[in-house]
Amino acid sequence: MKIYLCIFVFALIFIAHSRAQNKSYVPYDKMHYTISPTERAFLDTLQFRTFQYFIKEMNPDNGLVKDRSTENSPSSIAAAGFAIPIWSIGAEKGWISKKNAAGYTLALLKFLWNSEQSLDPLATGYGGFYYHFLDMKTGKRFWNCELSSIDSGILYCGIIFARQYFKGDSEEEREIRNLSDSLLNRVDWSFFTLPDTGKYAGTISLGWKNDEGLNKLGWWGYTEALFLYIVSAGMNYPHAEKGYQSWLNFYQWREPYDKSLGHIVFPSMFIHQYSFIWLDMRGVVDGYVKDKGIDYFENSRRAAYVQREYAIHNPNEWAGYDSLTWGLSACDGPGSKYNSDLRTYWDYSARGTSGPDSTFDDGTIAPTAAGGSIPFAPEIAIPTLMNMSGKYGPLGLTGKYGFVDSFNPTLGWFDSDYLGIDQGPIVLMIENYLSGFVWNYFMKDPIVQKGLKRLGFEKIKK
Repeated sequence: MKIYLCIFVFALIFIAHSRAQNKSYVPYDKMHYTISPTERAFLDTLQFRTFQYFIKEMNPDNGLVKDRSTENSPSSIAAAGFAIPIWSIGAEKGWISKKNAAGYTLALLKFLWNSEQSLDPLATGYGGFYYHFLDMKTGKRFWNCELSSIDSGILYCGIIFARQYFKGDSEEEREIRNLSDSLLNRVDWSFFTLPDTGKYAGTISLGWKNDEGLNKLGWWGYTEALFLYIVSAGMNYPHAEKGYQSWLNFYQWREPYDKSLGHIVFPSMFIHQYSFIWLDMRGVVDGYVKDKGIDYFENSRRAAYVQREYAIHNPNEWAGYDSLTWGLSACDGPGSKYNSDLRTYWDYSARGTSGPDSTFDDGTIAPTAAGGSIPFAPEIAIPTLMNMSGKYGPLGLTGKYGFVDSFNPTLGWFDSDYLGIDQGPIVLMIENYLSGFVWNYFMKDPIVQKGLKRLGFEKIKK
């Protein structure tokens, strides 16, 4: 058995290296990459194992999904939002029935509609928004967490997908569509709007607490919230145009390593992925990216290449970094107990790099950084995942739900947990790469089309 395992591990590493040689940069519309049978088998296995998180770490009575795989973890409403299309992917693959997928989705939507929306500190939400973390059983607010605009937004995206995917005439599917409409119509975007003067003029606040009010910080500059402005604009957010202009005003364009890698920067890789789990932005541009001669899909592709380039240069000399071992994103970490006079390590942090002059790095790699980049840059992301699985999987990097959240080769440290918001993009982006599944349903929704039009996006030929 050990001999066969060694052969399998060697094969993964060998194939990864052979497929990743001489990957100089070309834009996605000029890139021609055909996935090999071995790579397809690897992705199928990874996707199936990661999918299991959203079945086994879910409460079937209310559809809530755990934030992380620990026994007493609360639910993350963002993980629940990711779960909706993930269950549908499972149905399309034959891993569960479509009736099961509809049942899980309906249980979640019923819970969301019937749960308490009030100023009570233990309510599930308020104004159509939901608290970041909820008790897995009762659905009540967990910890002293915020009413979260971004996490609620991910949930709304899942709901938008649901009303497009479940178009059948069964009672369950009709109820899914009706509840989806009701939940989306209940959202009060004006409640989350910051004043229309100053740096954050008209932007959507990051969060709200009943004892503190709105967070004074708004979503501005390039972050994961691009989808939030598009969806809110399509849902009649009254300040959408002003808020989006404030958002655009603080973009930062840099050209790290090479002019061909110029892009709108943000160091942490998940920023370049979350919006595009839902939005197919190939050839769809606003004024800013149109002037730069790219689109947001190309922007994310360049961000992935910058992460790889950073690992190749490895300025801080972390162990393991190379062209097939890269990926800095928000993830767990080894923590300060490993600190020394020469090195500092963090717990959960938004690690990242936008090049040598903009880096937050303690040697900890998140597999979701490469996993969520598969549609943008399959020719570097897939070999990287295969290499990390083959080289580090037997040491603790892979387990029952695919990749654990993170690892640190310098310390030989491997996380013991899986996180819903990091597992979700792996399942979803594999499927978008293979079939465009989530994009195809999400992009045709009237909310999405209206939001894109209202904010001035246009389709151009690539």
